[in-house]
Order: sequence, then structure tokens, then C-alpha cells
Amino acid sequence: MTSTVDRPQPEDTDSSGPGGSAVLRLLRTSAGIAIAMAVMNVGTYAFQMVAARLLGPSEYGAVAGMMALLMVLSVVQLGLQATAARRIAATPEDVAAIEQTILTTTWRAALVLGAVALLASPLVWWLLRLDGLLSAVLLGLCVVPVTVMGGQAGVLQGERRWLPLSLVYLSVGLPRVLIGGGALLVSATEASAMAGVLVASWIPVAIGSWTLRRRTHRAIVTEHDRDVRRDVRRETYSSSLALLAFVALSNLDVVVARNVLDDHQAGLYAGGLIVTKAVLFLPQFAVVILFPSMSTAGESRSAVMRGLAFLSGLGAACVAGTYLLSGLALVFIGGNDYEDVQSRLWLFAVLGGLLSVLQLLVYAGLAKRGRWTKYLVTLGVLALVGLGSLADSLTRLAVTVAVIDVVVVVLLVALQVFRGKKGTETLAAAG
Repeated sequence: MTSTVDRPQPEDTDSSGPGGSAVLRLLRTSAGIAIAMAVMNVGTYAFQMVAARLLGPSEYGAVAGMMALLMVLSVVQLGLQATAARRIAATPEDVAAIEQTILTTTWRAALVLGAVALLASPLVWWLLRLDGLLSAVLLGLCVVPVTVMGGQAGVLQGERRWLPLSLVYLSVGLPRVLIGGGALLVSATEASAMAGVLVASWIPVAIGSWTLRRRTHRAIVTEHDRDVRRDVRRETYSSSLALLAFVALSNLDVVVARNVLDDHQAGLYAGGLIVTKAVLFLPQFAVVILFPSMSTAGESRSAVMRGLAFLSGLGAACVAGTYLLSGLALVFIGGNDYEDVQSRLWLFAVLGGLLSVLQLLVYAGLAKRGRWTKYLVTLGVLALVGLGSLADSLTRLAVTVAVIDVVVVVLLVALQVFRGKKGTETLAAAG
């Protein structure tokens, strides 16, 4: 007898049932996921805008550096979510073994990563030139709930339980800006900002735990279950490495800026990156929606092409909008304290557009369990750290990062073309 879990109730997945409000019915659909993720990203970066305005360039640069490192340290969250979603959707007959493995591995990984981050807090304190060790300790503690949320979200995504997944996404962004912003109003310090982030990060975990609370497992496990669990762990490890490379490529430039530029210039660079992150995460819902199709042989190529066309067009529109409305963009990143970077905000929008395309290509590689994706992105990370350390100005660093991103995107597109031709040849030979 195989291990089992209670299946989700019909109201979790039914998008057309008569019960519930219009808002809840909307959140049960893929459109609701897009809206929830948009709210999540707006809330997340609204917090950074509030922090930039209340702290000023110098101290906000430290907070931006910690948030970037949090993304890097919690990369297992993304690997767990991608693996859970892909495996549950692709092999529903093994859902019990996959879910139990994901949820157990999630908590173990979160505690281990949190412990490592705490041990490394003195190094973070030194690397980011923080005001005190407390900020680095709070950063390490944030790793635990952020990682747990990823595993829970992956299970819900794989089961297509859009309503609870939407609620999880909503609870990521809104509490961060409300609680984090409130903490900054009480005390405008980097430690207060991270304390607010820590408290807010446990809210989506609470919602995910409540949603998955009815899971029950039988003690008897077959050899097939054990094979599935071993393969899930291997895929999680591989996916996490690829996503770690992407997260590093999209976040380490602010750490480089903190070390090669003075505090004011590094703060201006961090302010410009608010535009980058907005452009990057604005269309993130497209990756969530297209990922299952990218995992299917018959739909993969068209899904990738649709994604590339959509993200390229949206990125170009964002660059044009930022260039024409740089004054409005300046208001959102912190106001007149950041006016020295206003004329270059369009360049940061370019970075965001490139990273959104790169993110889609990374997930396309994960959908096919490809190995070369992580190697190519890792080369980009090495180039970022090596060449970025030679930059002596804000503009030169941003241009260096843009060139590196373009090269990596071109290489990943070439890899997709090669995979497509190889798949076509395989099908022809089989026919």
C-alpha cells in the first residue's frame, strides 16, 4: 500500500462554483494568480520605496544589500517550488510521495539554511558595512520562513489550488509593506527594517500551513515511493543550483556596488534597482502560468516563444515609459534624494527587461531538466563579480551588468534553438 494524502476539496480548485464572493471566484483562476502576484510584487517593492524614502541613499543601500542577499540565501525556496509544481502536475499518481517529500525537505532545508545564515552573520555585517550585527542576525532568521513558503507554494501550484496560492502570494507583499513600513516609522534604521520583514515573512507560512493542515500519511511506503522521493530530492538540488545562479546574477550587482562605490553612489545604484526589480517582477505571473506548458513536449516551444514575445514587448514599453516619465519614476524610488540618478533610470529599466527574459529562459531549462542552463548563468555571475569590480562609477557598473545579461540571454536562446532541433530530430527518427 502506498502512502496517501488527503486530496484538496473541490472548492479549492473550482473556478466556477456558485459559492463565495466575486473576489474569491476571481482568485480561483489563473487571472487571479496574475493579480495576486502583481499585488505581491507591488507590496514588496513598495516596502523598498518606503525604506528608500525614510532612510536616504546611504542607509538604504545597506537594506537593499540585505534584501539582495536574502534572495540569494533563500534560493532553495525557488527550487522547491519549481520541483513540486512540475512533479505534481506531471505525475499526479505519485502526488502523495512528492508532497510528503517536499514538505519534509522544506522544513529541514529552512532550518539548516537559517543556521548557516546565522553563523555567517558576522561576515554579512562586514561585507555590507552594516551599522550593527543585529541587522545581519535578523537577515539570517528571515531565511527560515521565506524557504518554507516556497515549498508550500509549490505544492499548491502543482495541485492547481489557485485560491490558497493566491492568498499566499497576497500575504507576501501586503504585510511586508505594512509591517515593515510601520517598523520604519517607529525607528528609521536598517535593523528595524529587517525586523519588520522577519515578522511579515511568517504570515504566508501560517496561511500555507493552515491550507495544508489536513495532510495525513500512511506509515507503509513502497519501493516506488522511495524512488520517487530520491528523484524529487535530486531534481530539487539541480533546480536550486540553476535558480541560485539566476538569483545571484540578478542581485549581486548591488553587493558589488556596495563594495566598489562610495556609500552615496551605492545608495543611488540601489535606488535605480527598484526600477529594475519592478520591471523584472511585473510580468512574473507569465512564468508561473507558462511553466506547466514549457514542461510538455508538444507545447514547450510555442510556450517559450509566446513568453519571449510578451516579455520583450513589455520590457521595451517599460524602458520607453521610464525614459519619458523619469520624473514620475523618481518619485517612486525615493524622491529628490535620488535625483542624481534620474537621467539613468531608463538604463535600470533595461536591466529589468533583460532579467525578465533571462528568468523565462532559466525556467524553460528547468522544465526540460537541462544541465547547461545553470552553467551558462553561472558564467554570467562570475563575469558580473569580476568585471563589475572594475567599475568606477554608477553608469559603468550598470552598463557592465547590461552587457553581461545580453550575452547570457543570447547563449540561452541559442541553447533553446539547439534543444528544439534535437527534439525535432528525435521525433523524426522515432516516426
